[in-house]
Amino acid sequence: MLTHEELLAAVPHCLAGTNFTHLGRKYEGKVRDVYLQEGQRVLITTDRVSAFDRVLGLIPYKGQVLNQLSLWWFEQTADIVPHHVISSPDPNVVIGREAIPLPIEVVVRGYITGVTTTSLWYLYEQGERRPYGLSLPDGLHKNDALPQPIITPTTKAQQGQHDAPITREEILAQGLLTAELWVEVERVALALFGRGQTVAQEAGLILVDTKYEMGLVDGRLTLIDEIHTPDSSRYWVAETYGKGGEPENFDKEFLRKWYAAQGYRGEGEPPMMPAEFRAEVAGRYIAAYERLTGRPFVPAEQPAAERIGRNLGL
Repeated sequence: MLTHEELLAAVPHCLAGTNFTHLGRKYEGKVRDVYLQEGQRVLITTDRVSAFDRVLGLIPYKGQVLNQLSLWWFEQTADIVPHHVISSPDPNVVIGREAIPLPIEVVVRGYITGVTTTSLWYLYEQGERRPYGLSLPDGLHKNDALPQPIITPTTKAQQGQHDAPITREEILAQGLLTAELWVEVERVALALFGRGQTVAQEAGLILVDTKYEMGLVDGRLTLIDEIHTPDSSRYWVAETYGKGGEPENFDKEFLRKWYAAQGYRGEGEPPMMPAEFRAEVAGRYIAAYERLTGRPFVPAEQPAAERIGRNLGL
């Protein structure tokens, strides 16, 4: 594990957002910038963070953790579903096959928690017992484990907006997916979540919930974005669960809580994030990587856009 001093020293050198437009047309991006280059997706993961949409802060090595952890997870789950990755010539870069994203995203939840208006706990607390068209029993409390993991699909929101809940029946009625494809999505999502829970448990963590983005490559269901990272999943430290109070987070919820403590709710100019806090957050991201993979995290030099281009042969 990198020392606190090493993380602090890295803060000024984190990649805040370099212009990579010479790699191709910009396709999409929030934390990940995606460019199209000769039918392939070039993903440049920066050290930005998205917590409360449109808030950016520099977190040392965060981009590398997201890329490298996702690549590791792709290897661990290749027997469940194929992924879109062709190669990773740089710790900050992934080259993937061009995919057709599904018009929905799938969130699998093993616990009832959350504070946003689409979270299970928020809806449940409002008296909703059939959120997302599902059935939940009475008597649940915040952070309780659900009887079994459940799938809560959402629409794919435009940037700056929130995903909207949608039911299985609405997905089929609106023709967003065929019944056969939705069954496959459900099967794959639950299998991925089960694998993720097992690995997290062995690492002393709890995989609480996670988002999967899938697409079609040559008509075949494929994973097309990061998987089981601290940005795409909610992790709790197992030893802090059930001890009273909120479990300790090993994900970007730690950032959201900091912003909330500063009184920031996503509007206007965000508060300055101290370097010491950036280093602390980075330590959590790196610790999640090391716990899950069993590997030490070895940071690589943050590349300039030109060097990335050379590595890609562009």
